[in-house]
Amino acid sequence: MADAKQAPETATAAPELRSDPGEPIQRPPGWMYKGFKVGKKELWYASPIVQLLLVAMVCFLCPGMFNALGGLGGGGQVDKTAQDDASTALYSTFAVVGFFSGTIANMLGVKATLAFGGLGYCIYAASFLSYNHNQNRGFVVFAGAFLGITAGLLWTAQGTIMVSYPPESKKGRYISYFWIIFNLGAVIGALVPLGQNVNATGNTNVTDGTYIGFIVLMICGALLALALCNADKVRREDGSKVILMKNPSWLTEIKGLFETITTAPWVILLFPMFFVSNIFYTYQQNDMNGAHFNTRTRALNNLLYWTSQIFGAVLFGFSLDTASVRRSIRAKVSFIVLFSITFVIWGGGYAWQKKQTPREIADDPNSGDYKVDWTDGGELFIGPMFLYMFYGFFDAAWQSCIYWYIGALSNSGRKAANLTGFYKGIQSAGAAVFWRLDGLGTSFNTMFGATWGLVAGSLVIAAPVIFLRIKDTVPLEEDLKFSDETVEDVAPAKDVTVLGKESAV
Repeated sequence: MADAKQAPETATAAPELRSDPGEPIQRPPGWMYKGFKVGKKELWYASPIVQLLLVAMVCFLCPGMFNALGGLGGGGQVDKTAQDDASTALYSTFAVVGFFSGTIANMLGVKATLAFGGLGYCIYAASFLSYNHNQNRGFVVFAGAFLGITAGLLWTAQGTIMVSYPPESKKGRYISYFWIIFNLGAVIGALVPLGQNVNATGNTNVTDGTYIGFIVLMICGALLALALCNADKVRREDGSKVILMKNPSWLTEIKGLFETITTAPWVILLFPMFFVSNIFYTYQQNDMNGAHFNTRTRALNNLLYWTSQIFGAVLFGFSLDTASVRRSIRAKVSFIVLFSITFVIWGGGYAWQKKQTPREIADDPNSGDYKVDWTDGGELFIGPMFLYMFYGFFDAAWQSCIYWYIGALSNSGRKAANLTGFYKGIQSAGAAVFWRLDGLGTSFNTMFGATWGLVAGSLVIAAPVIFLRIKDTVPLEEDLKFSDETVEDVAPAKDVTVLGKESAV
């Protein structure tokens, strides 16, 4: 919601808030709104930050563990073809479901959408446990396709909470909070296979215990989603509500899906950035980590990759909320930084890739190709290790910026759900293409070059939106045009007192 001090005058003025530091915010009755102290800050269950932390923990346990599993290369298998096929199925269904998942989330609510979305992750991990014993590739592919359906819903609900619940001044740090907790899941998940395979100096499949650990944690994540409250119950620090439809129907939400594009057709220029936002996982996880390192070294690289994501999220998320710099300027600076590190990091990747063993040798178990161990040090391990860490840092920077750009374009929960659905659906289409290319045996050099070229090209296409369309604030009335609510429905009433000093939560 736009800051009352910054919002320009419009036809309908937002209610004037008066500041009285001597009295607390007036919230509705009920346990969801009963305050509790965390340090010097007062929180309540139905506050944006508590809901964000809950959804971050769900993602910590579900997609966080999925990322730890995928980061091993081949889903922990020496033969990567099963994961390639499963990932192609996963992202193909994800692309279709993701495009419409904003409509589903708006109708069912984020709680039900997120809870159902967590189910597919444990089934996916279980399919690889099964594959360890019976090589049933059909089950793995089915699990991937089912996960595409459920993950599309989970990530849309997550994105809606992350970009529409916080006020404009805190969207960057909320993205950081989420990304830190989410990637801690991958970090802790990466410790499981590292501990299980620390003495595996050869190139072997990960153990059953690794998969069982992932399954248990993922089930806990799916159950935790039931603890969320729906968006209409959330109250911000100033007493305002999330902008939604009061009377949604399938017809209004399908119509809203198309209105998201027709009312702002320039948003299509962000679609290439959406498309490329997961394609680099294929090269990094399978064609770099999975192809050139032994089991325990892959596990260590995996741990460092997701740890680096935390640093990227902190740096970019908090920088994007720098209060002393206008938001439109922050958007331009973030774009320039993102463009620069694309060429620096991927330029380093090119210097390493051009010296590597080609796919036909690296993927042949009978070729005798040497797999690097962490004891090799120097050029064989230390350099690639840092490169892999920078790839993780880059991923966090890229995703943080995209979410922040979406949040800067609208504060409406309804519109955010549709934009996030577009983002995840188009992202998954890109991932499906690249997992299929990997499954077809496309050369490592081609995979690297295509990834780098598309990432850089997408930034050029997105530049007009970032430079011309992101403003210092979005007026409340502008967001309300995409709903059937009024100013009085979502803004705190005139007699509501707010804290004189904004909380730092």
